[in-house]
Amino acid sequence: MITYGKQFVDKYDIKSVVKALKSERITQGKFVNKFESNLKKYFGSKYCSVVSNGTAALHLAVLALNIKKGNLVLTTPLSFLATSNCAFYANLIPHFIDINEDNYTIDTKQLEKEIKVLRKKRKKIGVIIATDYAGHPCDWKKIRQISKKYKIPVINDNCHAIGSKYYSDLKYAVKYSDIATHSYHAVKNITTGEGGAVFTNDQRIFDKINVLRTHGVVRSEEKFRTIGKWYYEMQDLGFNYRLTDIQCALGISQLKKLKKFVIRRREIAKLYNQAFSKNDIFRIPTESKNIKSAFHIYPLLINFDKIKITKKKFFEKLENYKIYLQVHYIPIHFQPFYKKKLNYKKGDYPITERFYDMEVSLPIHYSLKDNQIKKIIKIIIKICR
Repeated sequence: MITYGKQFVDKYDIKSVVKALKSERITQGKFVNKFESNLKKYFGSKYCSVVSNGTAALHLAVLALNIKKGNLVLTTPLSFLATSNCAFYANLIPHFIDINEDNYTIDTKQLEKEIKVLRKKRKKIGVIIATDYAGHPCDWKKIRQISKKYKIPVINDNCHAIGSKYYSDLKYAVKYSDIATHSYHAVKNITTGEGGAVFTNDQRIFDKINVLRTHGVVRSEEKFRTIGKWYYEMQDLGFNYRLTDIQCALGISQLKKLKKFVIRRREIAKLYNQAFSKNDIFRIPTESKNIKSAFHIYPLLINFDKIKITKKKFFEKLENYKIYLQVHYIPIHFQPFYKKKLNYKKGDYPITERFYDMEVSLPIHYSLKDNQIKKIIKIIIKICR
């Protein structure tokens, strides 16, 4: 069986986890601090807070910006649900901007155009959340320019781009955004099983996230001295969004392998590119100038109209060969909740919708063997003939 994504765990990962299990504390201990320290160094941020998952990271990121209730969150309809759901969690309203046709990230021309329209309507914009879809960084120089021009903070939903480079810079995410978020789900480029992180260079944001991830509880040396060491205060309505030492131990070990994970993903993408670029029924993902994608996803576009086969039938045929693909993603505005809540309808975001009609995510992960890749390519071409 060949799946679209799969974790890679070796003896060093297992050894690291066993070490954590044998340590004095398996939560809120030294492995959490070490993982955060390693992440800060690797991705170039002043501050980092690890959390229970990528959704929690986005939720806390939005809350930490203290955005007024009812403000808009400008984001993409092509992402996982958490990217826009976090707006509702914070009593904000998601407002979508279509993707561009080149690399499937948020269209910066449409973004600025929509900001102007919304301002004329006296709509308040709280934050921009841009997703580095499939591992391809957005046009961050332009987004940062827009952010400064209109005084709107920016969050980089960086979950797909762990290990990507923008203008040769692995540490670009917090350079161009106020906050960057990661997910360490099992199919991501590194994993802690479930898990995530929030990166920022702003200490106020960092301090608030650290309080909110632990129930909103604050403990202080001053109160310990005057009242007692058991004393704590809940100063905000927080959450239990902590990550365990067991998971952080796995993350510490996984981070050491990120470079080779990304090299292998890029090798696989190159093999796919070579095979599928020869036929005009396929469209391979492209990398913009000064971009080096980490290829969390390999999105292949197939013109199903030309081959006279439905996407459903295509998937079924591949499953007969024990090859299991995925689709990333169903446009968020197609979801019943969003249609009911915000009156979205088909045709609102035509580029995203056309992309969804054609997109299939091919298997791409470190464990994938060359003979499996050849099999995937051979069978897809056979089916599409």
